[in-house]
Amino acid sequence: MTDAVLPRPPVLEPDASAAARRTGKAVRVLHVINGEHYSGAERVQDLLAGSLPERGYEVTFACVKPGRFAEARQHRQARLYEVPMRGRMDFRCGRKLAQLVHDESIALVHAHTPRSLMVGGQAAAIARVPLIYHVHSPAGRDSTRTLQNMINVWLERRTGHRAARLIAVSPSVRRYMIEQGFLASHVVCVPNGVPMIDVPPRVKTPATWTLGMVALFRPRKGLEVLLEALAQVRRETPDVRLRLVGPFENPRYEAEIRLLASKRRLTEHIEWSGFVTDVARELRQIDVLALPSLFGEGLPMVVLEAMAAGVPVIASEVEGVPEAVCHGESGLLVKPGTPVALAAAINQVLTGHFDYAALSRAAQLRHAEFFSADVLAGRVAEVYDHVLGR
Repeated sequence: MTDAVLPRPPVLEPDASAAARRTGKAVRVLHVINGEHYSGAERVQDLLAGSLPERGYEVTFACVKPGRFAEARQHRQARLYEVPMRGRMDFRCGRKLAQLVHDESIALVHAHTPRSLMVGGQAAAIARVPLIYHVHSPAGRDSTRTLQNMINVWLERRTGHRAARLIAVSPSVRRYMIEQGFLASHVVCVPNGVPMIDVPPRVKTPATWTLGMVALFRPRKGLEVLLEALAQVRRETPDVRLRLVGPFENPRYEAEIRLLASKRRLTEHIEWSGFVTDVARELRQIDVLALPSLFGEGLPMVVLEAMAAGVPVIASEVEGVPEAVCHGESGLLVKPGTPVALAAAINQVLTGHFDYAALSRAAQLRHAEFFSADVLAGRVAEVYDHVLGR
């Protein structure tokens, strides 16, 4: 389904949720997303499309930057519309979304990025339906591009105050939004969650270790730090390889990384998997997950997926990561941007300083208790219930 909208802005019955309850139908929610990638935030959106119907909410997607999400998503029962923006300030997109809200009898608009917040907020205001904003990472620390970060912060402040509720993916993101001036009573923490993975915890240490990193590779993910650390680790433990799973943000950055790998004589010890949709399958080929992010992590989905699969995590102590990883119990945390510290943590696992099997068991137990997909969907549905008065 693509960009098919009528010119006149609509007005939707304000209490569409009440009408839906009277007819016994699910309440429809429009998730306004970017859509050009299929990474952590997009997997959250996809999971909600699969889980919310069981709680009385039917998800419809509107992509304002159509791309990989449409082809990669798992839950295809959710309707998907492409309503592309012709620029960052294309306010016509908001009017088109408002018409979509009317045509699909949408009761609530749920935005997921500063860009989608701008047009989703416009649509919600025109159609007179509530707005929810899902904060996946701190906008002011989301990238290495200072100007883009400033624009995103401005967009959040301009429209975010209209939202009935803000959903923060971790306590650290909630604190950040409150520091940005949003009412504490309107910012709700709903931690990310991922499905259970039906595999036993790891019990044996491998003969040859495979480190893994799963990401949309861009400068803030700290891949350079991991390569420098790997070069140090291999001096003590030669039988260790690195598996990189995911696409690069752009060809120029990929070229920079491959050049660094060549300079550090790591090229033959690295497997480049590229973009995949089955992350669980990739995790079965990884012994330890590394996430050396420099900043900008809300609550990384790949960390939770690794924990669900019983894969110990070594990650930077940034943003929401420490909310998931308990240092020394379910994984290890290191100071961001320090290859020496990351190399030392990797060696501590590889040399048996930490019990590998115990780390694996603890990771799975922590995921099951706090970060399951059911917990995520249930908490989001509770926010919807409260906003709609259900």
